[in-house]
Amino acid sequence: MTQLPLLWGVPQAPEATADWVTRDGLNAPRGMHRVLLTLSYDGTAYAGWQRQLNAMTVQQKLEEALLALTGERITVMGASRTDAGVHALGQCAHFDTRSSIPAARYPNALNTCLPPDIRVLQGQAVGETFHARFDAKGKQYVYRIYNARQSSALLRNLTAHVPVPLDVAAMQAALPLLLGTHDFAAFQASGGTAKSTVRTLTHATLMQAGAELVLSVQGNAFLYNMVRTIAGTLMDIGKHKLDADCFRRALQTGDRLTLGVTAPACGLTLVRVLYTTAAL
Repeated sequence: MTQLPLLWGVPQAPEATADWVTRDGLNAPRGMHRVLLTLSYDGTAYAGWQRQLNAMTVQQKLEEALLALTGERITVMGASRTDAGVHALGQCAHFDTRSSIPAARYPNALNTCLPPDIRVLQGQAVGETFHARFDAKGKQYVYRIYNARQSSALLRNLTAHVPVPLDVAAMQAALPLLLGTHDFAAFQASGGTAKSTVRTLTHATLMQAGAELVLSVQGNAFLYNMVRTIAGTLMDIGKHKLDADCFRRALQTGDRLTLGVTAPACGLTLVRVLYTTAAL
């Protein structure tokens, strides 16, 4: 197995509390306590995290399991609204309940009610003001590419297949341009609702193990389809369809047309959500 580890990073500074977030109506109601869950899931069969009217989602499955377990109709608040086909190793979500079930018991109890492609890994009690989304200080995602003539039967739902050779060195050389605080407006897909498109990337890694390439990025927050846009652009750089400086031009101009295609959802995984100890 060959690895090409090229790591770039900048020290991660704490993110200031967003001034637009109000806690009115977000605290746990009187007589209820708040529980934080950490989950993993294979997103292949789901229309994303967030509950929808006409499609099955991870949130719906989790809320149905909580209803079966507690008898309460509970709304779960997720840290990240992962899209259809996107996976998670460390999605976080909180809920309020009157149940006396200890927080640490929820993984075993809920996993008996959930399908095997959704697993609750951890449960912990948190304060009544904690919010899984608004208290998140950062997130880490990985994007996996299978670079071989033929696709992988085993990894087809976890990787994006690229059948032509990629110039990995050129892809790696482009990554440092993304680090730091920038206006990533060009990296947001249509439909994004962020009030600000300024984000800080603290870490970017591209590693190779045989036919598999793994892009890892960490930042204080991400725009809609931002990681998939980075991954798709890197693929085009690796194919020599774009030059490495396209990231700089996109950051300077905000022009989406300077970047590559949006990579398929199946290659993306939410690895973890970062919180401060004080928030928990």
